[in-house]
Amino acid sequence: MSNTKNTEESQGSQETQDSQESHNPKDNNRTTKRPSPMEVLRQARGQLAELTGMEAESVSSFEQTEEGWALEVEVLELERVPDTMSLMASYQVELDPDGQLTGYRRVRRYERGRADAHRPGGR
Repeated sequence: MSNTKNTEESQGSQETQDSQESHNPKDNNRTTKRPSPMEVLRQARGQLAELTGMEAESVSSFEQTEEGWALEVEVLELERVPDTMSLMASYQVELDPDGQLTGYRRVRRYERGRADAHRPGGR
């Protein structure tokens, strides 16, 4: 019977220790820490590449929104020779506040060597 009592005591002390650890304020800070903007950029590029199979060449716009983050990412869609004839694409990428991709869409395609035509009022 003493073995049973020792086992129950050790389980009880383990439960007490576990509950004390879960109330540690340091643990709460770690779980609520938001990623830095650079971490968000890296995550977005990696997640987009994984989904599309195309590597991001650059991020042309990046902003924090009420829903999380919004980026415009430039990718090489079709490599041609000469390089100025390669086909590029801009993707609008949306992420949640933790930097997880929630959606993306291609907003335009263009040749690498071709500049945008000037349009009054922006896009």
